[in-house]
Amino acid sequence: MGNFSTIDQSQLPPILEVRGTNRAMGQQIGESIRAKVQHGVENTRAYFGHNFSALQLSWDGAVLQALKYMFFALQTHPQYIEEIRGIAEGANVNYADLAVVNAFECVAVDALHLQKCTSLAAGRSRTAGAVILGHNEDWLAEDEPDVYFLIAHPVNEPAFIAMSYGGLLPNIGFNEAGIAQSCDSVYPNDLRVGIPRVIVSRAVLAARTMEEAVNRTHPPLRAAGYNHLLAHPDGEIYNVEVSASTYQVIPAENGCLAHTNHYLSPKMQQMEKTRTGQEKTDRRYSRIISLLSQHETHSMQSYQSMLADHENYPDSICQHLPVENQTSTQSKTIVSLVMDLGERKMSYSWGNPCSNTYQEIIPGF
Repeated sequence: MGNFSTIDQSQLPPILEVRGTNRAMGQQIGESIRAKVQHGVENTRAYFGHNFSALQLSWDGAVLQALKYMFFALQTHPQYIEEIRGIAEGANVNYADLAVVNAFECVAVDALHLQKCTSLAAGRSRTAGAVILGHNEDWLAEDEPDVYFLIAHPVNEPAFIAMSYGGLLPNIGFNEAGIAQSCDSVYPNDLRVGIPRVIVSRAVLAARTMEEAVNRTHPPLRAAGYNHLLAHPDGEIYNVEVSASTYQVIPAENGCLAHTNHYLSPKMQQMEKTRTGQEKTDRRYSRIISLLSQHETHSMQSYQSMLADHENYPDSICQHLPVENQTSTQSKTIVSLVMDLGERKMSYSWGNPCSNTYQEIIPGF
């Protein structure tokens, strides 16, 4: 098997609390985790250097591409461009470099088809009464040290809690209106230059109703799309599968749903880009659905157990880097999240959940 390492829990990711305008919050983030933001830029630069032959894109080329995407975001979501500018100012890095970090999936990852992330949710009929959302964040191991958590109090938007990486806008978490979101990469065949997916998912965290959250997942000028798993304490749970030109809302069946990295709805399967390795995401999806069905009632603890599952390794829900042939195009589980929307709390495991302890954050809203 792979490297099942335990992270030094004495050095847990920081939990930041920021307030103000988007620009001011960004500045506070950048100042507080300057080293993480700078390291995030360094890692992104190195990624393009290591994978030039696959991407056929230099760093300068990536900057030019990213700025094209950010032009569209500026027209539709200027407040989040301000947030990125604030992070750049606080961390003393170039805005153009952070544009690449936040448009990274647009200009790089889709060419390499990383298989990453598993999300699941159970409604009140399948728990002790609370909606619970879980997510394994599978990403490049080099970015694991740059994880942080944010409790934000924007001037004109709901307060929220989310996890993120140095330099990247936050998008996985929940807000004071009860809107919770996790995101899973999908690979549509209709990519175009437009609003980056990270900007779109950041906007979802500002929604005040589930209807608004669903509508925010598919703005007209989007570049592509995620699957957005959305949940609310009242019991509404949806997958919203998005591509550049279309989308599909999938409600929960039997009180539960899950998603990995391929489209589930027949409509969206027509938008799937043919790629190697798709069987990996199929295996994870089949396994998480099987685990959800094994118990009538779920809890935070059962979620933590499911997210640590190693069935079908190396294509397991809890992903590890193989000891041999490690490359900068492989992902691992770097954070595992479980959110109880009734009690408004988040539990997280930094590193693989099979070998690291879950910590609890209560944002206080």
